[in-house]
Amino acid sequence: MYEIRIHGRGGQGAVLAGSILAAAMVNEGNYVVAVPSFGFERRGAPVASFLRMDTREIRQMTNIYRPDCVLCIDPTVGRAVNVFDGIKDGGTWLQTTAKPLSEFQVHEKVATVGLCDAVKIALEIFKRPITNTLMLGAFARTTGLVSLDALRAAVEESDFRDAGLKQNLLALERGYNETTVHRIEKREAA
Repeated sequence: MYEIRIHGRGGQGAVLAGSILAAAMVNEGNYVVAVPSFGFERRGAPVASFLRMDTREIRQMTNIYRPDCVLCIDPTVGRAVNVFDGIKDGGTWLQTTAKPLSEFQVHEKVATVGLCDAVKIALEIFKRPITNTLMLGAFARTTGLVSLDALRAAVEESDFRDAGLKQNLLALERGYNETTVHRIEKREAA
């Protein structure tokens, strides 16, 4: 089973990103459980969404405490919560950022990092810093767990059937193409 925790802020579409990713993975023949996290969150407050994927039926419906992958759709959410909490050894971290990898302290359990300047791209496409679709493209590029075609189909089937569909498909494509993937050599824990 592969477990993903999506971090963002209220109003940025972390829950929607989880449902689109789940639909894409199901369309590729996987079993998926998406667990949205709703509470007293308000616009701008840290939020999380959870996703499990496997090749066989999934019965576990709880939040994810030991993720294989952490996907951050907001560049600042890591200052408010520990996004690496419980990450498995050999984990994957995807981050919305304009910074190079050298400016980050990468958690010792992380083996793969995907960085995408999604806010800049979102401002170009949407004129707003909404990065969820961009970071789904980054997820596909970084992990290879879902194809860009499956994500395109899931976006087309989602709530973007209006004028925003073309923009979100472009965002998905650019997120995929403009993500830098880094493989981190095994380091000794401090």
